[in-house]
Amino acid sequence: MARPKILVVGSSNTDMIIKLDRIPQPGETILGGEFATAAGGKGANQAVAAARAGGDVTLIARVGRDMFGEKAVAGFVQDAIHVQHVTRDPAAPSGVALIFVAKDGENSIAVAGGANGRLSPADVKKAKGSIAGAKAVVMQLETPLKTVQTAAKLAARAEVPVILNPAPAQKLPGELLKLVSILTPNETEAELLTGIAVTNEKSAARAADALLAQGVETVIITLGARGAYVAAASTRELVPGFRVKPVDTTAAGDVFNGALAVALGEGRPLLEAVRFANAAAAISVTRLGAQPSAPVRKEIETLLASPGAFPPALSPVDRRAGTEPDVQTISSGGPELSLQTTDGGKPKKPLGAIIR
Repeated sequence: MARPKILVVGSSNTDMIIKLDRIPQPGETILGGEFATAAGGKGANQAVAAARAGGDVTLIARVGRDMFGEKAVAGFVQDAIHVQHVTRDPAAPSGVALIFVAKDGENSIAVAGGANGRLSPADVKKAKGSIAGAKAVVMQLETPLKTVQTAAKLAARAEVPVILNPAPAQKLPGELLKLVSILTPNETEAELLTGIAVTNEKSAARAADALLAQGVETVIITLGARGAYVAAASTRELVPGFRVKPVDTTAAGDVFNGALAVALGEGRPLLEAVRFANAAAAISVTRLGAQPSAPVRKEIETLLASPGAFPPALSPVDRRAGTEPDVQTISSGGPELSLQTTDGGKPKKPLGAIIR
């Protein structure tokens, strides 16, 4: 199978990570942490995740003319990502993120965007041909909103599906939402966009319906270990996640989005694509760092091929009866990875071909 062409518009950062027993409170200093650096930035994370999952990826981004930017681009090349649209900014430094990671896997992040804030509509327009030739355009919100909107308009004109991960959370104009083929908020982002607190499947359904009413074609609300709630014109389904022992959840959403784009670009049905993305994200949280955590294709396939790892979502009857599938330990065959898994608008033309 030919690798699907995926275009990612977004940020590139260098993550500076301190692993601690817990995240410091305001005004508090905690000693004894472990320090590491890793390539990050939501756009770059999604591009790397898509490339390792099997995509032919092009990235539109800006980095500084500094060692962080040079190292970032070298990393993209190593992952076979096309970098002709990664611009070295002459004035701004590369983006940097400072990350605290607690022993339970939770994190706290501060970002100095640098060159990411200067990614412009003009940068996107230069890549018009690459956008038109893609199976999907993937974006987030760590670059200027006007740039995101420009990319969405170009994709819509070329009838290329747009996957928007609305993170970091912020209000979005209706004009942009109507251009989005698939919106992938987490619980917090879904609440900000709809005013509905997402605490369970029922509230996720209400939030998803509210977003569909705003013109989004498909909504996938990621719910961490519980999985992802999928809502489209003819679908309302909770796709179960995988139970794992988390090490670092920093890039789980980014890995989900990158893997999702690849699976859809390959022509997988929507729910199957979401299971593929759930598996990729589950593997990622068992590893420290953003881009280093993204699994390769073989690891994802090995997990999904393991007994009981590729279940249908629970039916409404199963949910009412309160039944839950068994939990079993599954080895992915990858390095030091042991997972537990639970068994268990009018569409744009290309989207109809992708989501069967």
